[in-house]
Amino acid sequence: MPIEFASSPRSTVGLEWELMLADPATGDLVGRAPELLHVLETASADERHTVTGELLTNTIEVTSGIGSDVAAAVGDIAAAIAAVRRATDPAGIELLSAGSHPFAQWYDQEVTDKTRYHSLIDKTQWWGRNMMIWGIHVHVGVEDRDKALPIIGALTSYLPHLQALAASSPFWAGERTGYASNRALVFQQLPTAGLPWPLPDWAAYESYLEDMVRTGVMADATEVRWDIRPAPRWGTVEVRACDGMSTLSELAAVAALTQVLVESFSRDLDEHRPLRVLPPWFHRENKWRAARYGLDAQVIVAADGTQCSVRDHLAETLERLAPVAADLRCTSEFARVGDILRDGASYQRQLAVADAHDGDLHAVVEHLIREFRSGPETL
Repeated sequence: MPIEFASSPRSTVGLEWELMLADPATGDLVGRAPELLHVLETASADERHTVTGELLTNTIEVTSGIGSDVAAAVGDIAAAIAAVRRATDPAGIELLSAGSHPFAQWYDQEVTDKTRYHSLIDKTQWWGRNMMIWGIHVHVGVEDRDKALPIIGALTSYLPHLQALAASSPFWAGERTGYASNRALVFQQLPTAGLPWPLPDWAAYESYLEDMVRTGVMADATEVRWDIRPAPRWGTVEVRACDGMSTLSELAAVAALTQVLVESFSRDLDEHRPLRVLPPWFHRENKWRAARYGLDAQVIVAADGTQCSVRDHLAETLERLAPVAADLRCTSEFARVGDILRDGASYQRQLAVADAHDGDLHAVVEHLIREFRSGPETL
């Protein structure tokens, strides 16, 4: 089953960010995207950014154009958010982002009236209706399709690092879950979601898709919902593992880390240096540890079972790859990964707010609304 991989400039960046719509008085979700989207989609038609709907009517997604660097893609996202606010502010709707809403209930939400969404819910039933999750997607351009699967194999070793930095779903339907990213474990319940299969090359990927389509598992490549996947239409590697980032600066940090890692692996391939990969059973364990413990996780970093604090391994990675970040003109965004390590990720800030307000999750929503407007609040 031949799958074309689009031509894409190397290490360009594209971003997608799913945003919640909330009532400013109650903090609960509101399903008002349909009343906003016609105007927003029309207004973005001639812009670099786009504004679209998602599975649930309580969500709007903003996407960037193809950024020559992280700053360009983040600038597109900022412009998209400004456009959304010009519609939501007069309508009395607040915006926030995290991997989950602290207290909203799935049975109060409405599915967007599109055939593909209704088909997904009909197929997945209870798990599909529980997909009250929000995330980001980071695309990085790959100029040669034969690099895509090897890069995905190497990048999978860094999924727990990205997941820990972005973790922002410690609450679910009003309960404290004990997980930094409850979203990570909920999302993998969907068919074809979860960790990528360890495929060695593009021919193996085409064979996988042929099997999936022939047996009715999926219709086409867009239904591959791996945590990292090739995006043939765009000619990119797409990271989908991260919770919704709570602030724009943190989105920029994770985007920069992703871009730098992909470029570093691409350089290794250019120089015929082997990419380090882990056994798939270590990837599975690392994903769970990052979901459970976030930045306090100990992750397996080598095939011999060597373990390391995700904080320490990230610090080493930042130092080692700083020259690549400089080449890609994302030094300042790359350095913000260190800010997250120092100041805490969103899940930690949410937990601190809940503890300071006797467990009141409405206070957590108010905190997320403030952060989305103004940036990270210190612990």
